[in-house]
Amino acid sequence: MPWSTSQLAALSGTTVKTVRHYHQIGLLDDPERAPNGYKQYGVTHLLRVLRIKRLSDLGVPLAQIATMTEPNTRPDEALRVIDAELASSIERLQRLRAELALILRHQTPTDLPAGFGAGSAEISEADRAMLLIYSRVFSSTVMDDLREMSDDANRQPIDTEFDALSPDATELERQQLAQRYAPYVRELTARYPWMDAPAAHAAGGQQATENLVGEALVALYNPAQLDVLARTHFILQSGG
Repeated sequence: MPWSTSQLAALSGTTVKTVRHYHQIGLLDDPERAPNGYKQYGVTHLLRVLRIKRLSDLGVPLAQIATMTEPNTRPDEALRVIDAELASSIERLQRLRAELALILRHQTPTDLPAGFGAGSAEISEADRAMLLIYSRVFSSTVMDDLREMSDDANRQPIDTEFDALSPDATELERQQLAQRYAPYVRELTARYPWMDAPAAHAAGGQQATENLVGEALVALYNPAQLDVLARTHFILQSGG
């Protein structure tokens, strides 16, 4: 006994809309019609829909199914591609879950780059923003070093002093901070040599990186802090 469209959909575990869509894209041939015009589906149509649905459930795009639903066809290559994509997706999701667990466990800000979490609670808002920008231009090796530098255990009192520097700080206060800051920066540069020319270690090109970092510094730090950075650079360049 032939089946109607709704009966075929029910038998195959799909919907009438889906069966009609298979017709529209050429995956399912039109059946014969009864004298009253109603479609009459048979076992071959049911098997076709079941094969289409099985491949679709496995993740095969409908556009590829046309050549993969013939009897005895083994769509190994297409399935290998799907398997690789699923493996990549699972790996990405596992990384995301690990990141979320770290954020939730330590209540760290969500605007820190991946991997920054425990031990980074004292990072200022401006520094967090800079780290996010750095994550777009610097290599993973540089970011690993920045992660180590940002760890609360490695932060020095002068870091906190710089973060708290008022925009109205006097010239004397700025100069004194720069003089104390220079030896600290020199020590960091000795430990992390890329700091001597950080833009040279950027993937996007040295000039583009220098422009981006320069604009970000001006946008994120107050004038007194920028002045301290400039004075620190001068002291280091002059051998002071």
